[in-house]
Amino acid sequence: MMLIIRFEELEDLLKDLFFCYALRMTAQPLRAESDAIPLPHIAGGFSTVLADPPWRFANRTGKVAPEHRRLDRYSTMPLDSIMALGVRDVLAPNAHLYLWVPNAMLPDGLTVMEAWGFRYVSNIVWAKRRIDGGPDGRGVGFYFRNVTELLLFGVRGSMRTLAPGRSQVNMIETRKREHSRKPDEQYRLIEECSPGPFLELFARHPQPGWTAWGDESAAEVTPRGVVHKGYEGGEILPLLVPNEHISKDRAEAIGANLRAQYEQGQSVRQIAADTGYSIQRVRSLLIAAQTELRPRGRNAAKPSATAAHYSV
Repeated sequence: MMLIIRFEELEDLLKDLFFCYALRMTAQPLRAESDAIPLPHIAGGFSTVLADPPWRFANRTGKVAPEHRRLDRYSTMPLDSIMALGVRDVLAPNAHLYLWVPNAMLPDGLTVMEAWGFRYVSNIVWAKRRIDGGPDGRGVGFYFRNVTELLLFGVRGSMRTLAPGRSQVNMIETRKREHSRKPDEQYRLIEECSPGPFLELFARHPQPGWTAWGDESAAEVTPRGVVHKGYEGGEILPLLVPNEHISKDRAEAIGANLRAQYEQGQSVRQIAADTGYSIQRVRSLLIAAQTELRPRGRNAAKPSATAAHYSV
């Protein structure tokens, strides 16, 4: 079979190839590295620090890397720069550290913890869940598909957790959010287990009652990156066995959750696939939540939202 290519097409192809080669040979970091801004100080020092450093992976611009050239999620820092932050200078004599670290960079996390003046004592595991409560297999990893992330806990001086912490399990189970965003449940857990004043380093979503530090920590700054479909967080829904009877109140509560997804554009079939519920159960729960269902066919009439079925 003879392949015929016009000269103009060949010329365009060669230009594209040359551009890709030139980009690969001259690729530079997306954003120039700059010196870190000074850390905030408070009288007596901060008693609790939460940090989610922008760890730098070996593959800086791969598909899931923070510095992917098109997605430009956020800038990263080399390990030495993270260690060199003057965290020791803003601490109270006795303090707690909650330090997020990817599974593959656990040794770096422990190194940073020591450099900041803390000793490692425990950790909290974030188990990322699907809407039906099962492991969220959309994670990445070279050896295993990661569905967990570690929040290392360190102590400076001598200070136990507060009374609620002694009955707090070391696990957070929530649905994933956008790239790198950690669960909002962490703030309640930390506030109940450790004393203030509170400092969050590398903050991207400032919280009331916390001092936030970072180049995207201001309330008026929108963090880089995008929220992809299916990564908006939200409640974990209960697993329902086929033909299981549920109360009116529970049907309405689950239905309200499904309604929010439906009104954001998901189809009944998509919701069924995400939750593990049957299509008929999803439709019944949507009706229980007074959802105005879209027609199933081109000329189909809209179903009534008054025919609620609670034993679904």
